[in-house]
Amino acid sequence: MGLFKNYRTENAFQEILALIWILNFISSTQATKLPLEQNSTNNSDIFQPRNETKASLFTWEDYSVLVAMLIISCAIGVFYAYFGEKQLTGDDFLLGGSSMGTFPMALSLAASFITAIELLGNPAEMYVAGGQFWMICLAFVLVIPVTSHLYLPVFMRLRLTSCYEYLEVRFCKSMRVYASALYMMQMILYTAVAVYAPALALSDVTGLNTYLAVSVVYIVCIFYASQGGMKAVIMTDTFQSAVLLGSLAAVLALGVAQEGGSDSIWDHARRTDRLHFFDMNPDPTVRHSFWSVVVGGTIYWISMFCANQASIQKYLSVERLSQARIALWVSAIGLVSVYSVNFATGALLANHYAGCDPIKAGVINASDRLLPLYVVRQLGEHPGVPGFFVAGIFAASLGTVASALNSLSAIACQDLATGLLGITLPEEKGAAIARWVCLGCGALSFALVFAVERLGPVLQLALSFNGMIGGVSLGLFSLGMLFPWANAKGAIAGGVFGLILVVAAGGGAQFAHVPLPRLPTSIDSCPVSLNNTTFINSEPAENHDDAVFWLFRVSYLWYTSLGCVGTLLIGLIVSVVTGVTDPADVPIDLISPPVINFLNSLPIKIKKALRVPTRMGSERRRSSSVRPPNLADDKDTRRRRRLSELAGGVFYSDAPTLTRGHDNLALGLDSEKPPPEEAKRRSFKLDAPLNHNGPQTSTC
Repeated sequence: MGLFKNYRTENAFQEILALIWILNFISSTQATKLPLEQNSTNNSDIFQPRNETKASLFTWEDYSVLVAMLIISCAIGVFYAYFGEKQLTGDDFLLGGSSMGTFPMALSLAASFITAIELLGNPAEMYVAGGQFWMICLAFVLVIPVTSHLYLPVFMRLRLTSCYEYLEVRFCKSMRVYASALYMMQMILYTAVAVYAPALALSDVTGLNTYLAVSVVYIVCIFYASQGGMKAVIMTDTFQSAVLLGSLAAVLALGVAQEGGSDSIWDHARRTDRLHFFDMNPDPTVRHSFWSVVVGGTIYWISMFCANQASIQKYLSVERLSQARIALWVSAIGLVSVYSVNFATGALLANHYAGCDPIKAGVINASDRLLPLYVVRQLGEHPGVPGFFVAGIFAASLGTVASALNSLSAIACQDLATGLLGITLPEEKGAAIARWVCLGCGALSFALVFAVERLGPVLQLALSFNGMIGGVSLGLFSLGMLFPWANAKGAIAGGVFGLILVVAAGGGAQFAHVPLPRLPTSIDSCPVSLNNTTFINSEPAENHDDAVFWLFRVSYLWYTSLGCVGTLLIGLIVSVVTGVTDPADVPIDLISPPVINFLNSLPIKIKKALRVPTRMGSERRRSSSVRPPNLADDKDTRRRRRLSELAGGVFYSDAPTLTRGHDNLALGLDSEKPPPEEAKRRSFKLDAPLNHNGPQTSTC
């Protein structure tokens, strides 16, 4: 769900511009480009002509590896669609019946965050600007405790198919529709953009038409995602994770051996200041500093783990909270491993091209093409390696798109059909309907691919839009889970303000064209034929152009923080001004457990000032296991009741006052029986007595 990811290694705008440059370069040089090969023992002959057919086309070994990966991915979808356990209900298709294993879910979660853009962009980042961005690995470690304890228990107790249903239960329907619409727009745009990377890699290696490569990715992905549902997505991601990790490890191992060992690679990285990890400059306009990467990156990844439908949907594919927590740590280890290998590969590239920078020499037009150039020209002598590399790029893209399609299907069925239009989907046809919706979302994203190359600057904004939306969504969920006093009016005002703020920052940066920093590189050892090239200016330049408004110079890594803080700040202010919600009337499962514990630990005087009950939640510990589930409940409701109780939830309790803090239509509760008057939600001013007849915060 990804931003906004992926969109994590290069400046979001420059990543897309780089992809466009690669596309133009391939199309304009398809028939005339000079194949290049390095003599590893002589920098003066760094580029050697090579037979065009061998350099640009796969061998049969390469094709075999790539085709095998695609066929196995499709076969997994066929198995779960036609030979596995029958998928009848929407939860069977969208959540895998909540019966998936911990380890496969963990690998799938990590795979959905690793995009093809990152696989090409991380080594390029190390080559161009150094290893400061590797500190994002610290963010992966910091995110897990926050996710596990603050946000995850709420989602596991509620068991809502769409995470944005929470915003209706906590605030109002308008917020649910608002957030889900932003997510759909974000993911449809981002998946279309993310497919460019593998398509370009395949075109560069084999000479196939870019559109044909894009079509292959989408056909395979739409097929297994729409046929096998969440089970196929998770199991395919598990297989593709092995392909992805194997391809990265193979490229690094062969490259290190070709360069004569790792000592010279790391020695060159130290001498060229590529191992500078602790830039403690607090200036938010510095693109990559310790603070922007670790602090800004942590908030960004919290949004990806805690406010992204694709992630939350995978948490709900397992039974127990403990399983999800273990999966979070496994996925974090996987992400740290991939990023570390990627940056080691970037150090390898820097050492390999130390005497002749192919970007500065004009051989390639963008840093994203460095790794494909190296693999094709230097490792092509090893049969199957280029095919293995491209299979890894495809695997990353397939994992991202498949997770996005499954989450889009859930959003369309739950938030648009049921939430917005009021259409009740029959349980026995839930899987079939979700399957067709998944196919439709894939077709829409596929169609958009053929238009994105003509969008120009809008395309650049689409990639960074992922991080922007993530910040606003995180702010809304945090407002609901961490601040029981927040009301619907505050959520609306905060959500709108947060979006305006980040769009202004990102859009302004797009038009300001703030320069990116670059480490010095050399062209002294380039062949004479390349020395006549008009070189690209690559002198280091930091984004300190005082003529540009400071907001437009803020590092892209702070966009999520801007959106989240802006949403929270305005949301709380407006809630106080319009009359905050009585915490006693917010259903216990809607509040994060650590917040409940903190409020219960406050002194009595502070509790009275904040209108917090003496022992918040103590009257709600009654479990629905007191009586059996109603036989009239459908299969999904019975399953959710059981799993909610496993996580300590009380929403399915038989006591109406425990589930009826307000009209919980999103939870499928019986709306025919109105809640007791004393259980209706109230609002109050902090400086005024409790108002039992105040405005209802569950309506907008």
